[in-house]
Amino acid sequence: MSQKHIGLVEKDSWLEPYEDAIRGRHDHAVWKISQLTQNGKRSLSDFADGHLYFGLHRTSDGWVFREWAPHATDIHLIGDFNGWKKDEAYRCKRLENGNWELKLPADKIKHGDLYKMNVRWDNGEGERIPAWCQRVVQDDKTKIFSAQVWNPEQPHVWNDDGFKIDKSPLLIYECHVGMAQDAEKVGTYVEFKDNILPRIKKAGYNAVQIMAIQEHPYYGSFGYHVSSFFAPSSRCGTPEELKELIDAAHQMGLAVIMDIVHSHAVKNEVEGLGNLAGDPNQFFYEGDRHEHPAWDSLCFDYGKDDVLHFLLSNCKYWLQEFHFDGFRFDGITSMLYYSHGLGEAFMSYGDYFNGHQDDNAICYLMLANKTIHEVKPNAVTIAEDVSGMPGLASKFEDGGFGFDYRLAMNVPDYWIKTIKEKRDEDWKPFRH
Repeated sequence: MSQKHIGLVEKDSWLEPYEDAIRGRHDHAVWKISQLTQNGKRSLSDFADGHLYFGLHRTSDGWVFREWAPHATDIHLIGDFNGWKKDEAYRCKRLENGNWELKLPADKIKHGDLYKMNVRWDNGEGERIPAWCQRVVQDDKTKIFSAQVWNPEQPHVWNDDGFKIDKSPLLIYECHVGMAQDAEKVGTYVEFKDNILPRIKKAGYNAVQIMAIQEHPYYGSFGYHVSSFFAPSSRCGTPEELKELIDAAHQMGLAVIMDIVHSHAVKNEVEGLGNLAGDPNQFFYEGDRHEHPAWDSLCFDYGKDDVLHFLLSNCKYWLQEFHFDGFRFDGITSMLYYSHGLGEAFMSYGDYFNGHQDDNAICYLMLANKTIHEVKPNAVTIAEDVSGMPGLASKFEDGGFGFDYRLAMNVPDYWIKTIKEKRDEDWKPFRH
């Protein structure tokens, strides 16, 4: 008796020649899920709790700080609380698996204090912003970025119980908070909440997709060269003000989707992950795959469990801490292919199963969708893709990636190309 086709092939018989490849990537993801969940003893959501362990957290009797830095030989916290000098009281202790920990009494640091890590490694030393920190600010005069202790006396109290995103149909207004104001300045979360959300609602949309949430050193990157993945951009306000924006949107019946960047990271070392503790490859691929040739950025090594832990925890963090209703994953095409999709024509199904695909990245995207929908079943995930990879918006059980939607980015790219290269009189957007 012949084996039943996997769901993706059952729905599209043209994929039958590539069924072994489709099954192979699916089985690899199933194996990785089993590994990360200890054969089902815990869930993927449990695995994605890294943000609750790493970073700086207030405890019942003080503070605890943890960081993953396997190549570090010594770590001190330096900041406003100790004159920015190494102090034995702020020296971290090395744990297992490359982790470091520091426990402090409650009076040793306070809300609003600026800080960094002073990291030493073999033949080197440098100041670094912790990878897992949840608040980063930039000095107006020096333009230097620092982590900031964030523990407000009056944290935001949510008023959006019971809100669920309406997916049918999903009418999305894409926006950038900093650029949304009718003024020559960087707009704020508060201004967007007060001035823009009512207009979006009145225009008939039911969802807002926000760009540039994760902290990024260069404003001109539109938020796509991320440095601190767990920190909302401080240019537009505080974490509490972002929460107020999302809460207000929910009360208006608007879902809020985050434009999340897991396809690459900024190369900066002091405020980014480029060389956190003496190993430029701690988070990223080695050799020729280390840098993105077109984006001047670094490419995550999705084959490392610690990187999966970092990125999956990042997905859960934004869902739980900020009540986002889902994500548009930026740069999927760049993740899927060794070529990053550059110079590829994608003319036939064979172009998607020719051995030029990054199996690690494919596995990560499948795990990300599984984790997100486990944490928040009604969340929406959107793959921003140019290539047309089969199965992106198909169920994981059918051999797909598990995204709810695919955004065909080649369509807006084509319109941009047309507008840039053709005179207005040489093309007709409407035919009568």
